[in-house]
Amino acid sequence: MKNLIKVLINLLIITLIIGLAGCCYEEADKEPPAVPRGLHSVTGDEEVLLLWYQNTEPDLAGYRIYRGFNPEGPYVLIGETNLDYFLDHGLTNGQTYFYAITAFDANDNESDLSYETVFDTPRPEGYNEKLFDYCDYPDYAGWDFSQYSIVPYDYPECDFYFGYNTVNGSYYFYIKKAGGLIQDFGYTESLDDITYAPEDGWSPSGVVEAIVGHTYIIWTWDNHFAKIRITSMGSGYAVFDWAYQIDPGNPELVIRKGG
Repeated sequence: MKNLIKVLINLLIITLIIGLAGCCYEEADKEPPAVPRGLHSVTGDEEVLLLWYQNTEPDLAGYRIYRGFNPEGPYVLIGETNLDYFLDHGLTNGQTYFYAITAFDANDNESDLSYETVFDTPRPEGYNEKLFDYCDYPDYAGWDFSQYSIVPYDYPECDFYFGYNTVNGSYYFYIKKAGGLIQDFGYTESLDDITYAPEDGWSPSGVVEAIVGHTYIIWTWDNHFAKIRITSMGSGYAVFDWAYQIDPGNPELVIRKGG
């Protein structure tokens, strides 16, 4: 009888050990997270900001960011983050970059590259530049995008200048060089609200009224796109922010969404 009890106890112990082992043993997770969606970029000055929709997997560990120079690759890993955005900085203005991202989990399972074709061309920008009425201060009334600087309104490479129109009693921007175009894009919250230079809507006279809060698109005589936004005005002057695409013929001024 005692032997039988011992056998039963041993069987019970073995059963418990096997059960506990089965409870503690879990097959290794080999399922990668979903491919990230909604990747898009915001163009900056020597930098590109990437944003995307956040994954929802509970074991998500982060994202890996890849960059290349062609849509078909190769793509090189340039960083990791556990956020839903990434700033790629130290870039060359005028150079187009292609981006893709992956998601990875706590077991380092990594998704495929994002499906969107996302590319961006950084460009220079500036803030709080002031132009004066060309009738009062002609040497400080014009702007040359190629030099990123204020120039005399009659400077040969001047792209546009600022001045008062006595007939209409308002201040205006005037395209200086033949072949240049300008249009008033209307009120915007910021300079970044304008994404691409449009194909039409240009002022037939090359003249637009200067209005605080309005953003203006300029197509320069040498085939570059640019934009300015008036942040403030006073008697005889206008203060503006600007961005200029140094890649000829490239209408991208701020943001390119995946597609």
